[in-house]
Amino acid sequence: MAEVTAALVKEVRERSGAAMGDCRSALIEASGDIEKALEIIQKKGLAKAIKKAGAIASEGMVHSYIHAGARLGVLVEVNSETDFVSRGADFKQFADEVAMQIAAMSAQFVKREDIDAAKIAKQKEIFEAQLKEEGKPPAAWPKIIEGKLNKWMQEVCLLEQISIIHEGKTVEQVRAELVGRIGENITIRRFIRWELGEGIEKAKKEDYAAEVARLAAGG
Repeated sequence: MAEVTAALVKEVRERSGAAMGDCRSALIEASGDIEKALEIIQKKGLAKAIKKAGAIASEGMVHSYIHAGARLGVLVEVNSETDFVSRGADFKQFADEVAMQIAAMSAQFVKREDIDAAKIAKQKEIFEAQLKEEGKPPAAWPKIIEGKLNKWMQEVCLLEQISIIHEGKTVEQVRAELVGRIGENITIRRFIRWELGEGIEKAKKEDYAAEVARLAAGG
């Protein structure tokens, strides 16, 4: 077993954001292996998030994000269980990242359950029309449409989108990891996104996703 030094604990802390005590415990459990320790922290964090899922989150903040040039804006309500947590740096950073995600990726809903039946039915009609145009046999439609609907929901539901900041993780995974670290339930309740001239036909289409991601990375 490798010695659990302060340097190892510091590295795990910086890479995971977990408390120093949790980092040390994970390293001891992992016999000093940093990668295994990070995996242990992630698993325990997600377990905490599951336990906290039913906790009422009624505190929090309404966070605003205005993109450079004031052509795009977002308001998002992010909730926590206590006011103390909502004043913390981790919570504020998460709220800011969520707002930038909405700005860049044009989410329409927080989660699948927020999509009303009429909207889903309309999307099915669109997919059916596409399949008819492509000449696909009607017998194959149900399975194809199911796959298309699932992909569409992943694109329009905020929690299922891939984070523009945390590579390879969905927004939900980032949220769950934060819950595991701070020990309180965190929820995204609602949001609204405005884009200047929205609904008006324009010659130029701005690539907000790339630009917001660049700004988030400090570019």
